[in-house]
Amino acid sequence: MSQVSIEQDAIEDIAGGEFERTPVPKSKLKGWKSFIGMYAGEHAAGTEFMIGPLFLTAGVSAFDLIIGLLIGNLLAVLSWRFLTAEIAIKNRLTLYFQLEKICGKKLVTGYNLANGILFCFLAGSMITVSATAVGIPFNMPMPKLTDTMPNGATWIIIVILIGAVISIIAARGYDMVTKAANLMSPIIVIAFLACGIVALNQLGVTSFSDFWNIWGEGSEPFLGK
Repeated sequence: MSQVSIEQDAIEDIAGGEFERTPVPKSKLKGWKSFIGMYAGEHAAGTEFMIGPLFLTAGVSAFDLIIGLLIGNLLAVLSWRFLTAEIAIKNRLTLYFQLEKICGKKLVTGYNLANGILFCFLAGSMITVSATAVGIPFNMPMPKLTDTMPNGATWIIIVILIGAVISIIAARGYDMVTKAANLMSPIIVIAFLACGIVALNQLGVTSFSDFWNIWGEGSEPFLGK
């Protein structure tokens, strides 16, 4: 075994396989399949799936929604390509360690605390949305736009179980997350397409003009919006 391999193994042992404070060695770089799985799992998610209908319930027109999504996604891709990817490839360090090197440990500690609280709310929102997918087949009462509290014990139990599964996957590290993402991403995309087809059928939409007639001019915001 070469000296380089020995040093890389030592780094991995210290980092616990996550490389939070050290550059990722070339031998541990992931392939394109892992990237696709993570990228699809990040952006083809249940929360994003629900944001579109929520825009419509707020009275947004189809034109504004589609053009807004196209522009927003274009800006997101450009920022990933020319900002995030450039920094990541150049240093191959985590955002948190990079900030610590630039700003110092105290500022990063505050940033981590604020970010942790923010992601608690964000994760809670995503898990809540995921619970609706479980509740529909069991004919469980769904939360309404006007609800501010859970509407039943069953709902709370499902949210806790889904949150536990997600937490276990995340706690087991990047490898487990990529495996889960590669497994679930195709299923999520197929589910989105199926839900879209079912929704169009329920709305009586048989052509693009029918769709545009429904949402082209927008509508009055729904109750609770």
